[in-house]
Amino acid sequence: TEVENFPGYPEGVTGPVMMEDMRKQAERFGTDIRFGIATDVDFSGHPHKVTIDGEKVIEADAVIIATGATAKYLGLPSEEAFRGAGVSACATCDGFFYRGKDVAVVGGGDTACEEATYLAGLCRKVYLIVRKNYLRASKAMQERVFRTENIEVLFEHNTLELFGSDMGVEGARLVYKKGTPEEATKEIKIDGFFLAIGHTPNTEVFKKYIEVDEQGYIITEGKSCKTNVPGVFAAGDVMDPIYRQGIAAAGTGCRAAIDAERYIGELHA
Repeated sequence: TEVENFPGYPEGVTGPVMMEDMRKQAERFGTDIRFGIATDVDFSGHPHKVTIDGEKVIEADAVIIATGATAKYLGLPSEEAFRGAGVSACATCDGFFYRGKDVAVVGGGDTACEEATYLAGLCRKVYLIVRKNYLRASKAMQERVFRTENIEVLFEHNTLELFGSDMGVEGARLVYKKGTPEEATKEIKIDGFFLAIGHTPNTEVFKKYIEVDEQGYIITEGKSCKTNVPGVFAAGDVMDPIYRQGIAAAGTGCRAAIDAERYIGELHA
């Protein structure tokens, strides 16, 4: 989809085009780019070993983990059908496209409230769909939501499905008090549907060696990108549960590269 907030692209750029630009820039400096899935690692000694596609083992003095985080979705077939056509997991990435329109945000935590208030500054109407009868967000964040006139909080609502056309999402079908005698369905007309129910960091393959927090994000030392294993570093959303932006990830990528370079220099000094 369109990326509007990465420096250097005044007219915006699509994700695939930006990725291709980055690939060409890396290759210009001699980077050996290979494709595959890291299915296992061995960080028990030196050199570090990474198994690709369950077959090939690559050995390295230093490893930078930049596997990102996967947004959690509700798992609805209609949600999958409209992904990229009205369904998004990043309001700050895609909110620009819904200026003056009606949208919905799913979630009840700080992230959901923050995204709802952000979208309220762009959109005509924002529905905040909350599964429970209360918000889990901080008191300050809750007050901000309730003070924002064009946010309507729908407590005890669950999304049954999205509907629309080839042009994208046109509405959502909700159920109130699901599974109770008072259960009732309703439809809301929306152009955008934003998920804010959390992310899952892609760290499963590293957990037997790398220290992670309770959510699974890699823990790094201070302002560095060092993990608890010497010679293994982490960058991007895999170690950042807060910002989750391309430019923030690129910044940690730079820091991890410098950390790795210094580590290798000391290793061979």
